[in-house]
Amino acid sequence: MTFKPAQWPRTLRSQAWYGGTSRDVIYHRGWLKNQGYPDDLFDGRPVIGILNTWSDLTPCNGHLRDLAEKVKAGIWEAGGFPVEVPVFSASENTFRPTAMMFRNLAALSIEEQIRGQPMDGCVLLVGCDKTTPSLLMAAASCDLPSIVVTGGPMLNGYFQGERVGSGTHLWKFSEAVKAGEMTQEEFLEAEQSMSRSTGSCNTMGTASTMASMAEALGMALSGNAAIPAVDSRRRVMAQLSGRRIVQMVKDDLKPSDILTKPAFENAIRTNGAIGGSTNAVVHLLAIAGRVGIDLTLDDWDRCGRDVATIVNLLPSGKYLMEEFFYAGGLPVVLKRLGEADLLNRDALTVSGGAIWDEVKEARNWNEDVILPVEKALTSQGGIAVLKGNLAPKGAVLKPSAASPHLMQHRGRAVVFEDIDDYKAKIEDDALDIDETCVMVLKNCGPKGYPGMAEVGNMGLPPKVLKRGITDMVRISDARMSGTAYGTVILHTSPEAATGGPLAVVRNGDMIEVDVPARRLHLDIPEAELQARLADWQPSHDRPDSGYAWLHQQHVEGADSGADLDFLKGCRGAPVGKDSH
Repeated sequence: MTFKPAQWPRTLRSQAWYGGTSRDVIYHRGWLKNQGYPDDLFDGRPVIGILNTWSDLTPCNGHLRDLAEKVKAGIWEAGGFPVEVPVFSASENTFRPTAMMFRNLAALSIEEQIRGQPMDGCVLLVGCDKTTPSLLMAAASCDLPSIVVTGGPMLNGYFQGERVGSGTHLWKFSEAVKAGEMTQEEFLEAEQSMSRSTGSCNTMGTASTMASMAEALGMALSGNAAIPAVDSRRRVMAQLSGRRIVQMVKDDLKPSDILTKPAFENAIRTNGAIGGSTNAVVHLLAIAGRVGIDLTLDDWDRCGRDVATIVNLLPSGKYLMEEFFYAGGLPVVLKRLGEADLLNRDALTVSGGAIWDEVKEARNWNEDVILPVEKALTSQGGIAVLKGNLAPKGAVLKPSAASPHLMQHRGRAVVFEDIDDYKAKIEDDALDIDETCVMVLKNCGPKGYPGMAEVGNMGLPPKVLKRGITDMVRISDARMSGTAYGTVILHTSPEAATGGPLAVVRNGDMIEVDVPARRLHLDIPEAELQARLADWQPSHDRPDSGYAWLHQQHVEGADSGADLDFLKGCRGAPVGKDSH
């Protein structure tokens, strides 16, 4: 740690709006007083923006208005001035074509809300998958003191005596219906058990993964990630975070002080230990790009390769986030990493101290939930980065969710040109496919879909499922839900829509997958590959949506975070001189 707190008191950014007696200051201050604020609130105390991603159409964040009141209480207690600011909420549940296309739009719009309004610090009130990275990206771009408060996971679901994980069992039950193992009526009956309470997914899906990433990065108070949404301790965490952000502003403790390369290495290793979502790859790469840290796919493979998956949660294991919290939550995992010399112990957190000091006394209350290393779900749980002539810039696979017998595989390609082609063919019994084949899905990357939808975990053909087969190798330039599972190779870069090798794979080509060797190979002569690439022609379709067009023109590849190219770098939040 090298952070040195700033001297207090000092002139704060918000005073450019609210301090003094000029016409412009009276314009800003006078209008805000119509809310009934007394004069002394504008005397130089920190103005804290509570950036709230609540929305009725973001069900995972449906309780954040209530949680914001606890954040406000903490800010008032610490002598700050809280202002709640509704921001763009990229709902995973409702946005089409995919919430991922709007992660960058959310980050862009929220960055401008921070930049253009009188905030000295920010509370990032998040939950659903894309809300966490989008707000972290915006905060990293502006570099004002910021702290993450997540809404927390929903309670365990149960159906017919079985523990039900949101998302994970949606895929499982859907496949069971196709296989004739479950009736449609039972599937409908199970629906409510998948979403038993307010909160985000209760599996180690993307929402819980990104909550864990925020804590591992040092951007949330210790213990934040796993507290259930309806637990009273979630409200306590919100209030304590409100208190803490005021002191962070006084100390001028900014994201750039916390989001260092060692912090990102901690997060990558944590992702391996918890069996976290592959979506964390594109999100952490994007956040790092915003703060100016050189983070690559090679860092993901280097840091994660030797990390054992010790959190026994769906989709990799059997428990849910409730049990993870009761067992001790993420501090126990971070402590295990520290004991194994896999944690940069001196990494700074929003607490103002080192991450090791936050977790070194943590205790594990259930070793069937947070496993000893010798009983790990997999000894190499980090995200595997595969490269080869099919993915020159890389592709990713989650070993803890894959089938061991498919980690080295050679099979015949069955190609789907896009998601519509897949849907049209997959249930046809005449489709020439069996469990030895490799399913290939094209044109679902950042530019191709557009937005890189969660369609990479293609459901298997019913005729294969009915034979008791539950997994096949699947390759695409898409993403998959963090709640999904299987031997699924994702984020293949360059993507098909930009003329990457994936674009020219044909039915019948042989594909070799060797996860231990980190190899993904299209087994055709090099001259044949180059000839196919030379003949490839891009689509000239223009999206109807204005933002989709902007996104398609400027989005970068998955290998660098799928951010918009003009938003890279920590650009700060300068205060303009004009009031209009």
